[in-house]
Amino acid sequence: ATQAAARLPAHPAKITYTSGTTGNPKGVCLSAPAQHSVAASLAAACRLAPGDRHLSLLPLSTLLENIGGVYAPLLTGACCVLEPLSSVGSVVAGRFDAAAVGAALARVQATTTILVPQMLEALSGALEREGEAGAPPLPYLRWVAVGGARVAPRLLQRAAAVGLPVYEGYGLSECASVVALNTPAAHRAGSVGKPLPHVRLSFGTDGEIFVGGATLLGYVGDDVPAPEHWPSGDIGHLDADGFLHLHGRKKNLLITSFGRNISPEWLESELCAEAAIAQAVVFGDGRPWAVALIVPRRPGLLDTDAYADIARAVLQVNAGLPEYARIGDWLLAEPFTFANGQATSNGRPRRDSIWRQYQQQIASLYEETQDHVLP
Repeated sequence: ATQAAARLPAHPAKITYTSGTTGNPKGVCLSAPAQHSVAASLAAACRLAPGDRHLSLLPLSTLLENIGGVYAPLLTGACCVLEPLSSVGSVVAGRFDAAAVGAALARVQATTTILVPQMLEALSGALEREGEAGAPPLPYLRWVAVGGARVAPRLLQRAAAVGLPVYEGYGLSECASVVALNTPAAHRAGSVGKPLPHVRLSFGTDGEIFVGGATLLGYVGDDVPAPEHWPSGDIGHLDADGFLHLHGRKKNLLITSFGRNISPEWLESELCAEAAIAQAVVFGDGRPWAVALIVPRRPGLLDTDAYADIARAVLQVNAGLPEYARIGDWLLAEPFTFANGQATSNGRPRRDSIWRQYQQQIASLYEETQDHVLP
């Protein structure tokens, strides 16, 4: 039988698929004007000019790289350097060769690039190990945008300390990528920056962020028209100076058995800022304390030294957290990858898939430690 063509809204210029962190990916239909609005706003915010050279380290199937790494530079006459990702050391959601990425940035004299948090952590660590002092190790690089997941403040501080000009932002596929961005002229630690000029924000009674200004036409196969202000599913607020602060995903929010609300992304970003931890996913809804699944940066899950490194890292993180949010226990896990269905193409964890594999082990931690006292 011939398969019926999927229904589409009128005049889509691009169909990009959401990462699907909590469900199946959806085809987001975007118009040309929406994409142009975001690219133009980014070009202005980043002060892109014909002399800039952008090195793409994310696959072009990633909307952020499309809009911020290709369209925005081309609008200003800048150069986009597109090389096979394997040749520059960048393999998203898999092995990442930070030393090769650093060498590629230097070789092409890149002035701008875009990273996800895991890539930023690895690159910062590589530059720390080089131990170069004085002049920045990448003298041409003036702009490193980081997004795709929450970034721990300590990681941004580490990156800045090794000379990486890092600026955190926030965006959604349904809003044609970037919504807000820190810039040299308007930067506030702990925020994802100010909304771009074309963006109009509003907030629900529960703090959910609604975004207007450049939203999707609709989803593939969905007859429901997209609202003018898109419900992001993210909880946040604007401070008195207009900087946007994120508190976590509305659906991912954990409510402990003591009635305390915890954003797992908050704890995960703190854990992943530790050098010993490559990936972390936190669970604990309806439980007295949170449990973390942790992928060590040191290879080999049975490595005694790796286990001790993780234990020290968790204690360090807990020391900086309020008691109600501390990690009560943790398990070592295999890497969460796109190949095994436990991470999206840009490295964000697929919580449902991870939960299905580890739920029995997590449940046993609570059964074994009913009188557990948090560290």
